[in-house]
Amino acid sequence: MDAIIYESNTGFTKKYAEMLAKSENLPVYSSRDPGAPGGSEVIYMGWLMAGKVKGLKKARARYDVKAVCAVGMGPETGGQTADISAKNPVGNVPLFYLQGGFDMARLKGIYRFMMKAMQRTIGSKLESKQDITAEERDMLDMINNGRDCVNPESLAKIKAWLKEL
Repeated sequence: MDAIIYESNTGFTKKYAEMLAKSENLPVYSSRDPGAPGGSEVIYMGWLMAGKVKGLKKARARYDVKAVCAVGMGPETGGQTADISAKNPVGNVPLFYLQGGFDMARLKGIYRFMMKAMQRTIGSKLESKQDITAEERDMLDMINNGRDCVNPESLAKIKAWLKEL
């Protein structure tokens, strides 16, 4: 593996990319300022928006993407990878899901506007619900208060995959 390339919006994906790079002794580059030469074998890490891994198409056009890590708000349930794979040009490479977090203060422009609308819609729906589940309560807390869920232990699956190479 030559490098890790990432695209981050609020910093959670960047945090994971830097953690993985440090533990695996790999260079890490932002997709906005890539230092890795075209054609390099890379792990691509991108944040999720509506099930799409941001920047993945461009990364696949420039690099030899050997694995994809999608970073989203919700906890890993085991079902995310099938949905993400169906919505993205992942190809025949491993796909990993990592829970990042949510921080309204770090969002800008259209993304802030969209998440404010989601916060109002989902928030009011969940707050008025009488039989709210623990997962829904957790989501409500996250969208109202934000949370950093980045956890080095979440990288275990990709580290195991790297060891098999």
